[in-house]
Amino acid sequence: MNTATQAKSLPAPSITHSAATALIEAVRAAAEKIGFEVAVAVTDAGGHLKAFERADDAPFLAAEVAVDKAWTAASYRIATHVWNSHVANPQVAPLTHHPRLMAVGGGYPVIEDGKVIGGLGISGGSYEQDQQAAETALNSLGFPVPA
Repeated sequence: MNTATQAKSLPAPSITHSAATALIEAVRAAAEKIGFEVAVAVTDAGGHLKAFERADDAPFLAAEVAVDKAWTAASYRIATHVWNSHVANPQVAPLTHHPRLMAVGGGYPVIEDGKVIGGLGISGGSYEQDQQAAETALNSLGFPVPA
């Protein structure tokens, strides 16, 4: 193989600050309508925090959980609620000991043109409320909601 013509890097799509901020605003509106205080985190495709907000009355633990949900979703490119069935498998269960893996609903990869550009993590309500707010926000901005 000729290394002179071999690619040495890949382009890395990443969510913009304005899109991350718009997601936070959409989540805040959805959580208010659903009726819970929310912490919301948006990461870039590498799992690094891009934007964050915690409502005044959201539990302080919700802040860390939201960040970890966004990290998990971006890292594995699947929604966090899917992890419940994965970690039930004894071959995968040891991953539950990873300090950042969050196998609770409310985290989704943010996808544009079939590529993960970030992660969205929501915490503060029940896992159903977190998922509902995430799906509402993603839909409102035209991002697909992965199964």
